[in-house]
Amino acid sequence: MKARLSAGLLAAALLAAGCGGDDGGGSGQQAASSAKVGLITKTETNPFFVKMKEGAQKSAQANGMELMTAAGKFDGDNASQITAIENMVAAGVKGILITPSDTKAIVPAVKKARDAGVLVIALDTPTDPQDATDALLATDNFKAGELIGQYAKAAMAGKPAKIATLDLAPGITVGQLRHDGFLKGFGVAEGDPSIVCSQDTRGDQSKGQTAMENCLQKAPDINVVYTINEPAALGAYTALKAKGREKDVLIVSVDGGCTGVKAVQSGQIAATSQQYPLKMAEDGVKAVADFAKGGKKATGYTDTGVTLITDKAVGGVEAKDTAFGLANCWG
Repeated sequence: MKARLSAGLLAAALLAAGCGGDDGGGSGQQAASSAKVGLITKTETNPFFVKMKEGAQKSAQANGMELMTAAGKFDGDNASQITAIENMVAAGVKGILITPSDTKAIVPAVKKARDAGVLVIALDTPTDPQDATDALLATDNFKAGELIGQYAKAAMAGKPAKIATLDLAPGITVGQLRHDGFLKGFGVAEGDPSIVCSQDTRGDQSKGQTAMENCLQKAPDINVVYTINEPAALGAYTALKAKGREKDVLIVSVDGGCTGVKAVQSGQIAATSQQYPLKMAEDGVKAVADFAKGGKKATGYTDTGVTLITDKAVGGVEAKDTAFGLANCWG
């Protein structure tokens, strides 16, 4: 038992990444200075989570907190996220910010952390159920999907649609919300005959390319492609270009990262819904700092905003151009 406990504490120590700040003089500030906050992302390599970590580091320094970070080995790695929660609780964090890889399977570990007095805030992706965490700071993912659905419908200008949806994976709330939002925005229901192909991509560029290749084999006349994110969109573009179809297929996506906005600027993607992970993490760390200082708990859902980005605006759908998108990509 002692060996197991020591191993857990050692793992917790190895997780830590210091982001200390100066003592501000007041007792509340001193309490926050000694407080730890944890950030657990789905992966370390996805630029979205790199930006989220950047926001957490900036906010931890500003609020005089020590930041601990961890991530899954891949998108969907629930086991690593559970271990990270356990290690952070053992290390005495006041709060944990998490983008859950498996929105249902993570819930028991989240409950244990909350039972131990740790504030747990979901970033970007809600748990299932959403109230398994104390609070959620995220894009309105349904609205993000709805915006690009509305855009695609208007851009098609009455032309019959043959739609491919390149989705995330079963059971992940953020993917389902974006998918459902797109369908509502486009004005079709699940199972509509205009949806000629649906494939999962896990948001990966190479899997997006393979999914698009599979869809083109099934329905060569596809003319609208919805993708869960911009890596999947760029994979789809590669597959379309190989078939000489890249100029006559409308691709819409979600995320609004700098690479994605540049792909809109170059015409590879028609439009994307931009979200703001840096703000999610900054606000999350601030919420934990407030909890550490005075016991104030963040609760409920906070919408961190979404903006449609395109250089080919359509009537009736509010949008910003890629100049705005590049100035604000993931800020």
